[in-house]
Amino acid sequence: MQHEIVFREEWIAARKALLVREKQLSRLRDEIAEARRALPWVRIEKEYVFDAPEGRKTLADLFDGRSQLIVQHFMFPPEWEAGCAGCSFEADHVDGARQHLVHKDVTFVAISRAPIEKIEAYRKRMGWRFPWVSSGNTDFNYDFSVSYTREQLEKGEAVYNYETINPGVTDLPGLSVFYKDREGSVYHTYSTFARGGEELLGALMYLDMTPVGRNEKSPLDWVHRHDEYPDDELSS
Repeated sequence: MQHEIVFREEWIAARKALLVREKQLSRLRDEIAEARRALPWVRIEKEYVFDAPEGRKTLADLFDGRSQLIVQHFMFPPEWEAGCAGCSFEADHVDGARQHLVHKDVTFVAISRAPIEKIEAYRKRMGWRFPWVSSGNTDFNYDFSVSYTREQLEKGEAVYNYETINPGVTDLPGLSVFYKDREGSVYHTYSTFARGGEELLGALMYLDMTPVGRNEKSPLDWVHRHDEYPDDELSS
């Protein structure tokens, strides 16, 4: 890896020039966050009932006494024995943030189509504490465009990330946000897919500060489930 080597004064000048652009990005991020909060809402009219370790829960129940809910659409179809490695990478970032989220009136829940028994076994294997429920007996994943029917797969046409694509697989990742008012009505306020939730992945933000960066040929092609890295000194 070759790089230009300069004196400290030249480095400071280059760093200040980059800082201007970084500040522009920060201001743009703030503007986008404000526009996100200003989006109109959609009232959820359908009743979704999920399978949880404690029993059955409605979408309203998942708020757990809070007014805001973040859902990770976790790729884990019923026929798989383990959750998606990329979704698992995202989930590794959740528990550290949850303590802070609950103090800002926000609940986090992962939702997958796999049966709750498989979900619980995998959650325990990974050592995660966040709640995770099964949508396998509902239309939830299909209604929020993260799961696809056999007919859609055969046709090669389905909606993902607000455009028509050939999904190629039965399930894809995403994040959705909901709000519950004092009367108990639930509203869908936001969803993002593909790279839309990338800023939540702190490991990537660290890598983006390094000289080598992510060093990947395709997004997350280097990521393993955290108990599957070969010769992992941190798990020994």
